[in-house]
Amino acid sequence: MSDANNQTNGASAEVSPTLNILAQYIKDFSFESPNAPNALRNAGRNPTINIGVNVSANPVDNEAGEFDVRLSLDAKAGEGADMMFHAELEYGGVFRLQHFPQEHLLPVLFIECPRLLFPFARQIVADVTRNAGFPPLMIDPIDFAQLFQQRMAEERARQQVGNA
Repeated sequence: MSDANNQTNGASAEVSPTLNILAQYIKDFSFESPNAPNALRNAGRNPTINIGVNVSANPVDNEAGEFDVRLSLDAKAGEGADMMFHAELEYGGVFRLQHFPQEHLLPVLFIECPRLLFPFARQIVADVTRNAGFPPLMIDPIDFAQLFQQRMAEERARQQVGNA
């Protein structure tokens, strides 16, 4: 009887999806403080801070399920002559996704992968702003699920306009 149970359990066992980070890297990084050293005198002020976020994903090795996911952060403090600093970071990771249903691939690539990359990218931006003489810019947590939903809604709207 135990042999029959083992055969039944073995036949019905499903493989769990796995997500592995194979590498993390800085693809591109830029920091400028065009009005230094004068901008440092105003470092105690509360400038307008604008932060842009973008996520991209591209296959690296389809057979192995490997993808290059990049998180782009663009942070500006101040504007024009009052620009204190401008930081641009493109931070990437190579992820291996195995045994995920096809319908789950995009959400994992555009929500879970950038969620794993974000703390490292956030720390890089905080460190460089602090090392440049400003208070560290601690970017608030980002809701990547909401960004993904907005992106999908924009894509559907574009397709509807194209089909009209």
